Amino acid sequence: MRSSKKSVWMLSLLLLLSLVLIAACSNNDGGSSEAPETNAPDDSATGEDDVVEETTGGDLIIATKSEIVGLDPHTSNDVPSSNIAYNIYESLVYFDENDELQPLLAESWDQIDELTLEFTLKQGVKFHDDTDFNAEVVKANIERILDPATASQRLFLYEMVTEVNVIDEYTVQIVTEYPFAPLLPHLAHSAGGMISLDAIEKDREAVASGQNPGSHISSNPVGTGYFKFDYWTTGEEVKLVRNDNYWGEHAKVDSVTFKVVGEELTRLTELETGYVHIAEQMQPSDITRIQGLPNAGLNETPQTSLSYIAFNTQKEPFTDVRVRQAISMAIDPAQIIDGILYGAGIPAVGPLAQSVLGYDASVTPLEYDIEGAKALLAEAGYADGFSTTIWTNDSATRVQTAEYLQSALRELNIDVSVEIVEWATYLEDTSAGKHDMFILGWSTPTSDADYAMYALFHSKNHGSTGNRTFLTDAELDDLLDRGRQEVDPDARLAIYKEAQERLVEIAPMVYTHYTILLTGISDSVHDFWVTPNGIFRLQNVYISE
Repeated sequence: MRSSKKSVWMLSLLLLLSLVLIAACSNNDGGSSEAPETNAPDDSATGEDDVVEETTGGDLIIATKSEIVGLDPHTSNDVPSSNIAYNIYESLVYFDENDELQPLLAESWDQIDELTLEFTLKQGVKFHDDTDFNAEVVKANIERILDPATASQRLFLYEMVTEVNVIDEYTVQIVTEYPFAPLLPHLAHSAGGMISLDAIEKDREAVASGQNPGSHISSNPVGTGYFKFDYWTTGEEVKLVRNDNYWGEHAKVDSVTFKVVGEELTRLTELETGYVHIAEQMQPSDITRIQGLPNAGLNETPQTSLSYIAFNTQKEPFTDVRVRQAISMAIDPAQIIDGILYGAGIPAVGPLAQSVLGYDASVTPLEYDIEGAKALLAEAGYADGFSTTIWTNDSATRVQTAEYLQSALRELNIDVSVEIVEWATYLEDTSAGKHDMFILGWSTPTSDADYAMYALFHSKNHGSTGNRTFLTDAELDDLLDRGRQEVDPDARLAIYKEAQERLVEIAPMVYTHYTILLTGISDSVHDFWVTPNGIFRLQNVYISE
């Protein structure tokens, strides 16, 4: 499945150079007015083998681990928020189940020249507030992200855009400063979700009255999607209802309730008792129990998401690369994958999962070597160790990982205190650089090295955008800048290989594993689709009696 996507990317890059038409549909028919296909894997993924007659209606209840940050796709940058936003908003293009780009609000697109991508938009699409989707909407949305007043955490996705030109009501051109190979997948990101012009204007008015950018939209989100916003009770739940005026195939359930259930055992119990239909982020230690449930099963989805242990490279002693290398060499990822995750993880050698364009198997990571770690630490002047802290949120596996680190670093005479921080505070304080070490993850919804590395490591993106290690490395910055501007496929891969090798050398984080998302699903739920970056796509989900 992934290999076909990579070949599409290579072809797209070559077409960019030759300035010919990029096909907008997989069947090369120049566009389609049909609703996107969103059929999920068969019911065997949830333990259901029998054919069940499709039904409509009902309230799909999903137990989620974390409270969302906001429902403005331009100002939030967390997976829980994106998980809901993807079902409210729609973008110009999207990734299907085969991880291939397909048209959504755009019917087709043409590469006019190496800097200009022209979109022909779908006509007759209405927002949830009954306003029209058109080229002016596209222009307003992209320009809102680019506006410094928005303070968008997702600016890096579109910062190369210099112009958005309305050609006519349903034709729009996006012009970039330089040839940018992954522009289409960036437009498929949740940040590319289209908000109604009326909602954008009301948010501007709220900002003028002293509110933060996105405050109005977060509490009054208006998209074009198959679900529309009903309410958000802070700390408790978010409810969406079916959009009966949707331009395409309607959702099958009446509503979806995302219920915040922070404690893993409670999520499992509510799945077992039938109080919820779907329970996200189940723990590896519960795999056997879930598989044995008479009324539910387990969905295991390999992710493009990286889990990592990171350093604040601007705080001593982590300003010394030898200290970072030593700690990296003292951690055995196999202990985490086998001992904590029960095998539900894929060993990581760097920031790029194998399915991400730019991954290079020849890059050699720092190997587990406790004696070598001791020697490096002594060379850095810390033979007697030091005291530090590691932060995590309340995820059981992350807490256990922090405790493993605490134990492993005793061999280097490093005294580590584990601090568990509430999720919203965790994001805010790591963005502000208040931490020493921390545990977090990074998903790559575009399956491209630019997204996986530019936000996470470029010095322009310190803080909430992604670079919470506060890494500043001129050589790496140059490689990442060149990688996003290079259009030759082979040259681009060579740049990202060099960037990965540089990251091994400067060691801003320990790449522990790529995740396997474990989702508990009731046997009454059918056609559930979770993407490789952990997003629930719920258009075709239905509940049987």
